[in-house]
Amino acid sequence: MSALSEEEQLDNLKSFAKKYGSAIVGGILIALIAFFGWEYWQKKTLAESQMQTAKVQQLMDDAQSATGDAFTQLSATADKIVKEAPDSPQAIQTQLLMAKLAYDKADYANAEKALKKVENSKVDDAGLVQLVKLRLAYAQLAQKKFDEALKTLEAVKEPAFQATADEARGDVYVAKNDIENAKKVYQSAWDALVERQEERQILQIKLESVGVLVDDPEIERPIIDTQVEATE
Repeated sequence: MSALSEEEQLDNLKSFAKKYGSAIVGGILIALIAFFGWEYWQKKTLAESQMQTAKVQQLMDDAQSATGDAFTQLSATADKIVKEAPDSPQAIQTQLLMAKLAYDKADYANAEKALKKVENSKVDDAGLVQLVKLRLAYAQLAQKKFDEALKTLEAVKEPAFQATADEARGDVYVAKNDIENAKKVYQSAWDALVERQEERQILQIKLESVGVLVDDPEIERPIIDTQVEATE
């Protein structure tokens, strides 16, 4: 079969363009709109995120400079930040701050309420949500809500937070006077921290307080110089 002549190729091209041209142009336009729409959305999201971050920073500054009951003074502002972007890192940072303000004045009930507002956040940062769960468990522990604290800790499933969660469970069991379970979870936390070579002196003290002696050669103990310098 001979190759098509230039005239035949031109006729075919015209026919193709006439038949499919509008669809191709439409497809290109849709692709361009999608691209620029996505770019606009990214810029808009970034701008909104920066705005929310600025609000959280202002809230932190206000908390530091507040006189009197900072928690009460800043609650309305904090609620507004969470309402505007409930599943954002800024919402979680806001409520962690509010929980700390409540905790500092031994208002554990309000600390719990603050953390519960973002407990089930869909933020794309599992670590932040796990941190909320841990703080929430300690707020519940401070109110002697032992079973609720243990239930909250069940939701801490990220491997990086397991040792911390086990240590928190141990604290709850000690408060319940359930020493055997405290030993088990403290030991589990200890094993994980030894494997990861992370700080564990406080956990060692907790283990010893429930009758478990652990030797950790990696922890340097201070050497007390008992030699008395000779006097001239």
